[in-house]
Amino acid sequence: MSAQTSKALKSPGHSGRTIAILFLVIIGFSVLAVFQSATKIKLGLDLRGGTSVTLQPRVSAGGKVTSAAIDQAVSIIRQRVNSLGVAESEVSAQGSGSNRQIVISVPGETGRRIVELVGQTAELRFRQVLYEGAPSATIAGTVTTTPKTATAPAKNVATLASGVTQELNNKFAALDCSKASNREGGGVDSPNSTIISCSRSGDAKYILAPAEVLGSQVSTASAAIDQQGASGWYVLLNFNGDGTKKFGALTTRVTKLATPLNQVAIVLDGLVVSAPRINEAINSGSAQITGNFTQTDATDLANVLKYGALPLAFDRGEVQQISPTLGSDQLHAGILAGLIGLGLVLIYSFLYYRGLGFVSFGSLIVASAITYLSFLLLGKWIGFTLTLAGIAGAIVSIGITADSFIVYFERLRDEVREGRSLRTAVEAGWARARHTIITADLVSLIAAVLLYFFAVGGVRGFAFTLGLTTLVDLLVVFFFTKPLVTVLSRVPFYAHGRPLSGLSSKSLGVVTGKEA
Repeated sequence: MSAQTSKALKSPGHSGRTIAILFLVIIGFSVLAVFQSATKIKLGLDLRGGTSVTLQPRVSAGGKVTSAAIDQAVSIIRQRVNSLGVAESEVSAQGSGSNRQIVISVPGETGRRIVELVGQTAELRFRQVLYEGAPSATIAGTVTTTPKTATAPAKNVATLASGVTQELNNKFAALDCSKASNREGGGVDSPNSTIISCSRSGDAKYILAPAEVLGSQVSTASAAIDQQGASGWYVLLNFNGDGTKKFGALTTRVTKLATPLNQVAIVLDGLVVSAPRINEAINSGSAQITGNFTQTDATDLANVLKYGALPLAFDRGEVQQISPTLGSDQLHAGILAGLIGLGLVLIYSFLYYRGLGFVSFGSLIVASAITYLSFLLLGKWIGFTLTLAGIAGAIVSIGITADSFIVYFERLRDEVREGRSLRTAVEAGWARARHTIITADLVSLIAAVLLYFFAVGGVRGFAFTLGLTTLVDLLVVFFFTKPLVTVLSRVPFYAHGRPLSGLSSKSLGVVTGKEA
């Protein structure tokens, strides 16, 4: 007995267990979707609408807005949006010349928060603190009382803090950080100048020395949590070689000074995120940004910093809700088109393959279930949103799945025509069909990957769903279609080639001796 025949005659129990495990996995992910409240597919801008904002470049005195700077800003903002797990967003430049603007459109109700984040300039600076005071303090220094004399009454005398000029003190007094309007849009943050700055929460006001370490010297940023629970969530920064050297020199110098000169302020877009005291030199090339962050806050800030600062400062225009451009009618039409396509494939399968059509029916149902669960969970985990282009990709996948089982059925029928028993033909046909199925799906997968990385907008949505459903097809054909055929090969209805099995002599076009 050949090795191939021996393999064919093995018990189909293994195939039955494979199908059972697949169904248990589907049930498990269904339960997970319910527990994570992932019960609805997230829809994209064209089907659900979302939030849109226009960013207007802020032109400094003597400066100008270049097309190169705008294009660079669009690229950075697009990366920020994608890193935040938002699919099917739109980031584009509009206008011409010095009037160019950036328009960000994000699907869903959470778009407002994301638009606010990606519009940050993300200019990160590390500065030594020269003075820290109350948000509405009027003098940067200490107030002492001179004793009363015979010729003059007692009076208060202000002594300015070390390194603070009268000009800086006047600017310090003029800024009231308790007013939210003075903190909106960040503050003035020239890296080579001593600046006056508010904390982001508005509970403190600072005079800060020129920046000694810049955000451009940060190589990576990530969110992390203090396992001891002392500081909660924070952002971990790692510096490049130059940044490591400068941050080490800064922290080494300030440890020898008294408060507040031993504090290093972490300034983001002109506002102080935190200003920790430095107790020892930090030469490891890393730093932490703390500030009572939630997990979302820390993750968002890390993602914004990861791609560097925008080349321009922007003033945010009116944030407005945008209505869907296609609406529910087009969504229903797309779903109807998919159901019609699915129905036609099933009708063809039953008419041509008879009893084997039940395998086609089961394969398409399982593939649909896995695809639907994938849409639900990916929407929860990475912010995947489904657009009309994505629906088109899913509809195309029906044909890919149909191709897979048609290739296998035809190979199986060829083996039966050559006189092999069904149980032997199942394995021999699979060995011949498997390579063809994998090759065909790989071609579709490569096309989807190339489209996803080299296209923008709706085309990426089409590519994503096409690639996802192609992977689903491979999963289904290996772990459901083929095992199910193996199980059915032991059923007399199929094994004996009954008229409606799809494996009868008439169905296969084989002329028996009696008919001859």
